[in-house]
Formats: sequence, structure tokens, C-alpha cells
Amino acid sequence: MPNSYDTSHPLDREGINASSSLFSSSNELTTENGELQFSIHSTSEIYANEIVDNGDISAAGYNRNSGYGLVDAGAAVGKAVGDNSFANVPSLGGKDWGADLVQAPEVWNKGYTGKGVIVAVLDTGVDYQHSDLNDNIWTNTKEIAGNGVDDDGNGYIDDVSGWNFHDDNNDVLDRNGHGTHVSGTIAGENNDFGVTGIVYDAQIMPVKVLGDSGSGYYSSISSGIRYAVDNGADVINLSLGGRVPSNRIAESLEYANSKGVVAVMSAGNYSTSTPGYPGRYADKWGLVVGAVDRNNQMADFSNRAGRDNLAYVTAPGVKVYSTVLNNEYDSYSGTSMASPHVAGVVALMLSANPNLTPDRVRQIITETSDNNTQGTATNSWDFSSYLSANTINDGSDMTVSGHNLAFTDDLSNAQLWDYGQSVNQEPNVIGLFIYELMETSIQQFLFYGSDDNQDNNGNNGNINNDLASIVEDITRELQPYQRWLEFFFRALS
Repeated sequence: MPNSYDTSHPLDREGINASSSLFSSSNELTTENGELQFSIHSTSEIYANEIVDNGDISAAGYNRNSGYGLVDAGAAVGKAVGDNSFANVPSLGGKDWGADLVQAPEVWNKGYTGKGVIVAVLDTGVDYQHSDLNDNIWTNTKEIAGNGVDDDGNGYIDDVSGWNFHDDNNDVLDRNGHGTHVSGTIAGENNDFGVTGIVYDAQIMPVKVLGDSGSGYYSSISSGIRYAVDNGADVINLSLGGRVPSNRIAESLEYANSKGVVAVMSAGNYSTSTPGYPGRYADKWGLVVGAVDRNNQMADFSNRAGRDNLAYVTAPGVKVYSTVLNNEYDSYSGTSMASPHVAGVVALMLSANPNLTPDRVRQIITETSDNNTQGTATNSWDFSSYLSANTINDGSDMTVSGHNLAFTDDLSNAQLWDYGQSVNQEPNVIGLFIYELMETSIQQFLFYGSDDNQDNNGNNGNINNDLASIVEDITRELQPYQRWLEFFFRALS
């Protein structure tokens, strides 16, 4: 379908990244409002709840790179309703290639478009005035706008269009663009212009958990999850995260699962062998999503599935066209862009069969995904995650950021988008990469080796206190970059 806007940047604005300085003081530990705030690339406490076997996820078809592979809306919805007759239909083509890749038109052709399903977008807010979104914004019908009264008694005054947990008010308008882009992928209207969302008749519930700069606290995200659950969301999209575990997030995800709400989380853009948090909790709850390009090649910035059997699937996340601020459109890249494709597929499943439990959704999605994802894409190298310092956290709150980014093909010039402003850095990429791995592993060794983590016999049960396992972790992380390391060392010889 035709699109009314094209980008004309010297470099396409493919994404945004919260960090704009190279190991600068701005990435060091600071305090704000009594809570600890630091870079998203951090190492901290481990969530120690016992493992719960949710969703009966099978290991068949799972690999460490792409998990269960590319999500397939036609197969998933077909299995949800017991109908195997979802025939191929003509592709939309153009900038709606993402919907084609996940087979969404096959589902629409059967009449399932998401009507009656609510998808909460926990992000920087939503531009609910955008002409491609405004008819699909959730409204709290139990609340009277502007009367200063908590009419529905849910604890939030005048939350007619959601709640802002970052600033503790009812202003959910997006002034960043990230949440609006995510929302367009989920529920952009089917109106013959702009972008058509995967589940274009669903409603978007705006829940603002990140500030206008794109960062926020895990406490806000945890509260946002519970708000979405308690106010009628069927699906929650979390295109955000970092490397730091959080008890609060884990408990909120467990709460969502217990109330029948499916959480879909981005895997992260660190190019590492496992997802970040909260995506890593997909071993128990929800789904975690890695990014592929239009050729179903794994984006090299995308965190991989890892050795644990996570409910990990892939979806389009490279140069995804969607809604942005000021009634415009743009192309972003990142696992932030992949996650809403899967959130849309889950919403399609629920529109076809509202009785599906989160565990059943996980099972169907993983069983019907197509694990033919190809190897790493060759023209999307990204090293932006190595331009932020790691910081040890004491288990308190932390900031997180949206998982989308910009990248260039020039390895000597890592391009970051500091929420609209390009910042050129010229790092020693290999050196920073190895430094980051070493620092993370050493921090893990120091943390896990503390007395607080010893058992009654004085032994540390975590394998990371073993130096050999640290070396193994570093080796595993370096493996995807073997050819670049070989090139680097040949250049030195």
C-alpha cells in the first residue's frame, strides 16, 4: 500500500540509543530521587526464584542462535483455532514487508484483525494524536477526564488514556518517538496510507515507563506491568531492557502470567549470546524476540537465544517502517522493532481464540515458528553497545533504555543516534569489545564470589565463581566475532 512519508536523512534514522559518550563520566553511577541510576550495560543481582515449568516449551527445533526461529502468524493462529487452511495470499510489499514476513495477511484474510484485543505498550509513551494511531488508542471508559477524581478507584486519577509511571501523572504523550514507532508496528490503522499494523484493529494502551530521554527505572516498569494487567490488557509489549536482573520485574511478569496476560520482550542489541533482561525471564514467562532482516537473516546486533531453552523467536527488526512523532513515519532498527511484530501475532491469536492461556500461547508460538533463519546479516554491523561503561549495582533500581539503535556499514565510524542527534565516535572497536567482555565477567566473578552467596558449607554454588567458566563465557561471547578478530590480529602481524 502507498506510504505518504519517506525519510531523507543522510543516514536513515534506523534507531536510537541512550548512550552518547565513550566511557564518560555521564555513564557512572549517580543518584536521582533516591534511586540508583546507571547505564543499561550493567551487572547486578541474580533473580533466585525457583524455576517454574510454564508453557511446556519443547527443545525440539531450538538452536542457540535464533531460538525457535521466525514467528509465523498464519501457522500460529491456525493452530490456535484448529484450522490448517490458512492459504498464502498476495504480499503487501513495499514498506509493509514485515507483515508479509510474519504471514500476517494470511490471518487477516480469515477475518482475524485483533478487534477487541488490548495491547499495552510500555515505553516512552504514545503519540495518540497520530492519524495512523488515533482511532486505535485504548480509553479507560470508567474514568471521567479532567475531574481530578479517581472515578474507577484504581489508584490513578484521570488515567483516561493510561498512566505515566516515570513522572507519576496521566501524561502519556510520547515526546521521544520510540513508543510511537513500536505502536505503529502493532496497530497502525488499515487506512490505505502510512503503515498497517500486524493487528490493525486492536487497541493500544499507552503506559509510559520511560522518560522523554528514553531511560527509566525498573520500578516504573514493574508498576506499569501491573497497571496494564489490572486495567484489561491482553498483551504487553516491552521493547526495553538491559543486562541487569530485577526481582520486581520478574515478580510482575509472573503476576501477568497468572492473570492470563502475555508479555513480549525484546532480546537486546548487545550482539551477545543470550538475551538481556527482562527478556531472559522467557524461560518462565512470556516470549523474547530477536531481530532479522527482510531476508530472514539474523541481525548481528541482536542478542541470540543462548543455551537455555527460552521461548525465543525472531521477527523483522532491521529498517522497519512505522509511525513517529509529528504525524510522520521513519525506519528504525533494533530488537525493539522485532518485539511488536510478535506482540501483534499474539494479539491475532487471542482475537481468534480468546480462551488461550499464556502458557498455551508460548507453546503454539514456539511450535509453529519456522527455524530457517539464516546466519548473521552481512551489512548491519553494530558496536554501539560497547560505547557505554558497565557499572556494578547493589541490587537497587536502575535505568533501562529502548532496544533500538542505529548503525553504519563503516566499522571505523560507529554511528549513534542520541534520540535524534547523531554522535560520531571512532572507538577501538575490538579493544572495547574485549574490555566489555572482560569487565562483565570479572564483575560477575566478584559478585558471585561474595560471602553473601555462599551456602551453609561455605561453598559458592554459582558456576561463575570458577575462573574456568569465566574464560568459557568470554570464549563463547567472542565466537560470533571470530572472523573479525582474525582480521584484526592479521592486520597487526
